[in-house]
Amino acid sequence: KKKKKKGGEGGRNSNFRFVSLLQTALACVMAMADGGAVRVAVQEDDVGSGCPRWASAPTKPGEVLQLVNCRLLLNGQLVREDLWIRDGRILDPCDLFWKEKKAASRRLDVKNLIVSPGYLDVQINGAFGVDFSKLKEPTTAEVVENALTTVARGILAHGVTAFCPTIITSCPEFYRDIVPLFKRTAGGANGAAVLGLHLEGPYINVEKKGAHPPQYIQSRVPPPPEFYHGCDLSQVAVVTMAPELQGCAEATQRLVQQGVVVSMGHSMAQLQHAEQATCNGASFITHLFNAMVSFHHRDPGLVGLLGDKHKYTDKLYYGMIVDGIHSHEAAVRVAHATHPDGLVLVTDAIASGLPNGTHTLGSMIIDVCDGKATLQGTDTLAGSAATMNRCVQMCAEIVGVCEALEAATLHPAKLLGIEKRKGTLAYGADADLVFLDDGLEVIATVIAGSIVWQKEGWDF
Repeated sequence: KKKKKKGGEGGRNSNFRFVSLLQTALACVMAMADGGAVRVAVQEDDVGSGCPRWASAPTKPGEVLQLVNCRLLLNGQLVREDLWIRDGRILDPCDLFWKEKKAASRRLDVKNLIVSPGYLDVQINGAFGVDFSKLKEPTTAEVVENALTTVARGILAHGVTAFCPTIITSCPEFYRDIVPLFKRTAGGANGAAVLGLHLEGPYINVEKKGAHPPQYIQSRVPPPPEFYHGCDLSQVAVVTMAPELQGCAEATQRLVQQGVVVSMGHSMAQLQHAEQATCNGASFITHLFNAMVSFHHRDPGLVGLLGDKHKYTDKLYYGMIVDGIHSHEAAVRVAHATHPDGLVLVTDAIASGLPNGTHTLGSMIIDVCDGKATLQGTDTLAGSAATMNRCVQMCAEIVGVCEALEAATLHPAKLLGIEKRKGTLAYGADADLVFLDDGLEVIATVIAGSIVWQKEGWDF
């Protein structure tokens, strides 16, 4: 059993359950004092606590929603506690009761489901027929917005509440003219939030190009203004480069200073190149084991960074596509055992939502067969057909439920430096949640405290 981490998440303490009972008592007193103006439906919840549940109604600004009968992902464990939400953020109930002398405006019975922070996907090339790297022409701001909305809405069913649209190696004009049209957006009824772009290429090693078009791959990293062909990088969150390329060290330092996460991938790098890159600020490895030199006992390459305990791993994260295709479960187990706090689940999706058969996505023709996407006529993987909820389920079977959930929530949030508002149930964080059953099937997705998707047949 995983040991409880020191210090409660978001300041949670032993007063939590006591506050819940006091909230209920205060609510009843307030209802009687108002002559019944506040309607309370006395209904036993599933655990038989005897607590009344507030009648269902949309939460207004300033009102407090209390989630009851739920199991929260806290400090690497599932804990039976309530969750308070106000104005789209998670609220400390001690402040509500002791300082404000107030109770929850209404209560929502979560029916003993797991409540996790919403999933974050920092590498998704597209889905549902959309390829972010090759959009409808002429590619206007409206075309980009429609593409983002299609994916953002679709992945709500997968429990994803925020993502990084990913652009693979593209022509110079795409970086100059199209990339700046991808804007960060807040999540809501229109779909998951856009956290910023992930530019995967063009500064990668052609020997590990994967499905990237070789004619646009750059063998050196130029200084500004040639860097990314003069592209405005203000909407970029992550950049993948091969650390062995000339000019990569200087570019890494510049990007990190601008708040951009630098990832190492599509690379022939030796361990010394990887170590130098981390010293320059690189903090991520793109889809570990894929499109890189295989681990070797004399020079373990990028994979060897995971074994440099405390020297490089304190701030190092690595993406893995746990879909049963890109990495064997034994490889997942070895990576996690070596550096458990660095695992970040990604989909690298391009063909999610597409049936078996041949499909044209942008300039690529791909074959989809039983969840595997390959370039037509080859064995080259072309991204994936994976969904984040399926990756979490498969990962949970290998490393455990809580570990898999944190790899899709807390770890990517830490990678991006947004762990105080995303990927956590800490007080003050965004109330972006996913409700899950014991099989980790997505039952409902919540953004800013509002249910934006729920499984058919369920009613909250």
